[in-house]
Amino acid sequence: MPPIYACSGGVVTRAGWDPWGLGLRITVDHGNGFETTYGHMSRIDVSYGQEVGKGSAMGLMGNTGRSTGPHVHFIIKYNGVPTNPLKYIQ
Repeated sequence: MPPIYACSGGVVTRAGWDPWGLGLRITVDHGNGFETTYGHMSRIDVSYGQEVGKGSAMGLMGNTGRSTGPHVHFIIKYNGVPTNPLKYIQ
């Protein structure tokens, strides 16, 4: 499976199994109210509290949790509210 990279630098605040359907997932706090989550991973290569840089490999894409095929479920939250990632992806 392809690697999953951090979209920006930050600190890992969650790394493990998500009981609500995302399977293996990572959440990164980027500061200034921004946080990203990457779900359905097949492998996690970072741990809680670890600092990651922009572009750092954090694990592998997968099909864990409630998933119909291999992909990454990508969530951006600003001040705890999910936002449309297309606003930030170039």
